[in-house]
Amino acid sequence: MLNAIINVPSPKNEPIKSYAPGSPERALLQKEIAAQRATQLEIPLIIGGEEVRTGDFGDCRMPHLHGRLLARYHRAKKEHVQKAINAAVKAQPAWAAMDWEQRAAIFLKAAELLAGPYRMILNAATMNGQSKNPFQAEIDSACELIDFYRFNTYYARQIYAQQPESSPGIWDYMEHRPLEGFVLAVTPFNFTSIAGNLPTAPAIMGNVSLWKPASSAVYSAYYLMKMFAEAGMPPGVINFVPGSGGEVGDPAVDSEHFAGVHFTGSTAVFQAMWQRIGNNIARYHSYPRIVGETGGKDFVFAHPSADPDALSIALLRGAFEYQGQKCSAASRAYIPESLWPKVKDRMGDELKQMKMGDPSDFGNFINAVIDKAAFKSIKEYVDFAKTGSGGAKIVFGGKCDDSVGYFIEPTVITTTDPKYRLICDEIFGPVMTIFVYPDNKLEETLAQCDIASPYALTGAVFAQDRYAIAHMMRALVNTAGNFYINDKPTGAVVGQQPFGGARASGTNDKAGSLLNLIRWVSPRAIKETFVPPKDWRYPFLG
Repeated sequence: MLNAIINVPSPKNEPIKSYAPGSPERALLQKEIAAQRATQLEIPLIIGGEEVRTGDFGDCRMPHLHGRLLARYHRAKKEHVQKAINAAVKAQPAWAAMDWEQRAAIFLKAAELLAGPYRMILNAATMNGQSKNPFQAEIDSACELIDFYRFNTYYARQIYAQQPESSPGIWDYMEHRPLEGFVLAVTPFNFTSIAGNLPTAPAIMGNVSLWKPASSAVYSAYYLMKMFAEAGMPPGVINFVPGSGGEVGDPAVDSEHFAGVHFTGSTAVFQAMWQRIGNNIARYHSYPRIVGETGGKDFVFAHPSADPDALSIALLRGAFEYQGQKCSAASRAYIPESLWPKVKDRMGDELKQMKMGDPSDFGNFINAVIDKAAFKSIKEYVDFAKTGSGGAKIVFGGKCDDSVGYFIEPTVITTTDPKYRLICDEIFGPVMTIFVYPDNKLEETLAQCDIASPYALTGAVFAQDRYAIAHMMRALVNTAGNFYINDKPTGAVVGQQPFGGARASGTNDKAGSLLNLIRWVSPRAIKETFVPPKDWRYPFLG
């Protein structure tokens, strides 16, 4: 019997590999990319540790070469979801009763597997299936997910160590129990790290999960399931059920055993799910935990004192890395008239050097958007801008081509209307809309930035004037859960910038921090009195 009070190793953020020409990791990654493209997988459901085949197939295609099939996956139906619920409920008692150190060991091993033998597998799968360049894959499917597993186990230890004070003759302590039931994890296509975190963060705290990955990211998700099994994850703790929202999400939310949802995706889907949960509230064993990160219309706001070169690079990286398909991507900017000529010239010079194409060519900075539906939606916004409505003008880019892959050029648009559609709507693509404001209209433009969008995920301000920075921070206090000063509004690091937003952007439960982990426990306060009283009378009665 283990009777030590164990500390989790103090976590450090995983170093980012460069994949520079001649580096060993570059050769290994290119080899794995080619190997995956040469093999077509058949991906089953995984329920209670068993592979389940439904015969209802979906395709995993490469967005940059949509004629090429990476895999076919089996889609879950309602009966498979019920089977997964049964498996999770069956697995829950043993998993919850396991010493927390034993659970932590599984995820610490997963981190080491991902830092080692699975690094190239997950990076290549993310590049092939989600069209990320090697750097974007490395910071996502390798480094960030490794960080989640190392930091989350460390935070779990901190939560269990949070204990109350005790009076003389009394021993008070707190038990941090897992939730009663299963957690539904609904994960997006754009980050393999989010896909690997949402079902596992509750599991670290003793919960069991049903995992519904995005249909356009089943390929990398399947490799994560293989890694979990190799790390020692018991059957039934995480059940893999890809499929449509109606076939998977609805029956899961309707179950009496539903205990919570860990969600990243669209605001509309999250709101519909919340409404369904509300309609079902009387059937659950306890009130479900609802944790979600949804949309964003993230901004960069420049003061006249801003450094135009730093601002230009932040706009380019913030808007166009991973084709703008980040919840945190810079999608709108407010730039003073005095800076715009310099910023425009620098952005134009740099955009000419950005190559677009297949991520297997490491010279390409821009790759494809995720699928046909995304291409069509983004193209409609670009075409709308071409009409000139709202004083819009396409300054750079604007070309769209889906003949081979779903490619959209990095597109920069200016508008004279601070309420213009492309300033307000979430686009989720490589489109940046800029409102150029008169230098003497700072206050008015700050107010317009605050109200233009219902979202409040990320935002950035640029200024050299410290009074201006302090003022803009106050004026924009409710506009972003992650706020950046003289930096792009993307690239949150686990343990350094806990991630999440408010307003229509989610519940702001901060992935990458203790604040998220603590949502997956239900505390029980325990009081033990060593010598209980044996007379009901209090002294005042004497």
